[in-house]
Amino acid sequence: MTTAMGAALRRIQLGNALSAFGNGFTVPFLFIYVSQVRDLGASTAGIVLATFAVAALVVLPLTGRAIDRRGPLPVAVVGTVSAAIGSMGLGLADSESLVIAAAAALGAGIAVIQPSLATMIVWCSTPSTRSRAFAMQFFLNNLGLGVGGLLGGQLVDVSNPSSFVRLFAIESVMFLVLGAAIATVRLPKVPKVEDAVPTDEAAKGGWRTLLADRAMVQLCGLGFVMFFACYGQFESGLAAFAVEVTRISPATLGIALAANTAAIVLAQFVVLKLVERRRRSRVIALVGVVWTVAWVAAGVSGLVPGAHGVATALLISTYALFGIGESMLSPTMAPLVADLAPARLIGQYNSAFALVKQLALAIGPAVGGLMAGGGMYVAYIAMLIVCSLGISVLALRMGRRLTPAQDNPLRARAEAVAAVPARVGESERTAVTV
Repeated sequence: MTTAMGAALRRIQLGNALSAFGNGFTVPFLFIYVSQVRDLGASTAGIVLATFAVAALVVLPLTGRAIDRRGPLPVAVVGTVSAAIGSMGLGLADSESLVIAAAAALGAGIAVIQPSLATMIVWCSTPSTRSRAFAMQFFLNNLGLGVGGLLGGQLVDVSNPSSFVRLFAIESVMFLVLGAAIATVRLPKVPKVEDAVPTDEAAKGGWRTLLADRAMVQLCGLGFVMFFACYGQFESGLAAFAVEVTRISPATLGIALAANTAAIVLAQFVVLKLVERRRRSRVIALVGVVWTVAWVAAGVSGLVPGAHGVATALLISTYALFGIGESMLSPTMAPLVADLAPARLIGQYNSAFALVKQLALAIGPAVGGLMAGGGMYVAYIAMLIVCSLGISVLALRMGRRLTPAQDNPLRARAEAVAAVPARVGESERTAVTV
């Protein structure tokens, strides 16, 4: 990695961390804000949360092409402005229509920012440094969200709407800081992404190229199952199971969520050293095993109601195990998407994978919530154990389609370097013989 690439990457990571910090101020309190502080009711709060997913699903199919035609930097700046307007709008809105419109602007902005930043990180890294770059991004995101949520909880006052306006104003400013940080980045041209901004004719075939890429299609299917079985359950089915079946208090549920963040923050770079030289497909398969253990622990926590301490420990360990699995995925999934993508379609591939994630995050809570509402907790845990095992199976199947450089770029590079002296020696011996 060159000095210019490192400087650009540091600026991107800093802006991203500050944005996550601002986002942490509002995310845990959004439902309470809309339903109670603005007195718009739980149904409107549910519509607002759904609006985030709908807005993302609308803009993401267009975002990839925009990134590949215009470059990730201007697209990311537009996303930060939209997110800042939406965030400030939420703080000031006092009617259902205004709250929903602001949520749409915020959701669309965040959806645009994610693949744009991912593409910028790809441009500012090499195959051998990409895993560490994405691991750092994930680490800073979670650290920012955790610290922001902690400070936001100290500032918020349900009886004082102005305290929420303050939180949304801070979030809005942080999005603008992110926009300013990346607007001044000088993106380098690296071999991986040379000619990454194609002509209009080249960009039109983006979706056809992606859908014909069997490895990428398998990765998207794997990603859907993964996001459905983990992230899509945190605030719906798993939370309901913890309160209704394990019988933990909402305060203890907060501790469990903190354990998830703590596991990510504490384990990220230890895990990175363990996985970055191993085959990506096998790392993902191991995540499926870890999450299977997590769901089994959650299920067992509901079978020992008489031993409340044991049940609580099992439930908290479920969230911690999810965090460990997430820390294994951060240096694996996003770099794999980048290494599968043709140079001219990196934005398209990143946006497609973000679209799959949003679909899973929209469907996952709906399915989890319906099953929890119907009291189908045994079937719920069984379904997610099967999904987690399915992650391992799908990952191993996908690994058969990956080249050595895609599955393990560090090992492939080391083998290529080691082979150079051997080829040189063979050439010299041939020359002497002749």
